[in-house]
Amino acid sequence: MSTGRAQESIDEGNRAHQLDPLSPIIAAQQAQAYSVDRQFAKAIELYKKVIADNPTFGRGHTEMANSYWGERKYPEAIQEFRIGAQLEGDKNAAEFAAALDAGFRSSGWPGALRKAIEVSLAQRKSKAEHISPYSIAQLYADLGDKGHAFEWLNTAYQEHDVYLLTVRTGFQFDTLRSDPRYAELVRKIGFQQ
Repeated sequence: MSTGRAQESIDEGNRAHQLDPLSPIIAAQQAQAYSVDRQFAKAIELYKKVIADNPTFGRGHTEMANSYWGERKYPEAIQEFRIGAQLEGDKNAAEFAAALDAGFRSSGWPGALRKAIEVSLAQRKSKAEHISPYSIAQLYADLGDKGHAFEWLNTAYQEHDVYLLTVRTGFQFDTLRSDPRYAELVRKIGFQQ
């Protein structure tokens, strides 16, 4: 269930890529537009091209991980999160990827989500680096824990987390959309539902 103006975003991304075909960030944004529209296979195809042309572009791997997650191809998602973290030299992202991997090996995707939540909460508590409450909400929502998902979405709202801009399109929140708390959050943010 994609909402918003995905086709316009795809068209703009294609236009930007035509204007600057060598920019990895523009190519990644082009792929992300397809991912937001739930065209995960097309997004992955574009991310692979970006990565082939720019092998050290960590963000391409991280964004492709999200598209694999959307396709429910969890081992591929974990691998891409790991590579992205390594290329970006991001210690928190590396711990996150390792937690996903350990949890997945022991208990499948629900275990991966639980381990990733555990690590994300510990990182947030340490305050060494900002951990987005929105990203924690995504994990809880995909796990099916609506109460904690809404708790963290409300924290994201209180902290003016920029990622809330994607709450209407994030596939992880599909199970929350029929809940009255979701409609209230969307209203508070200022979006139309």
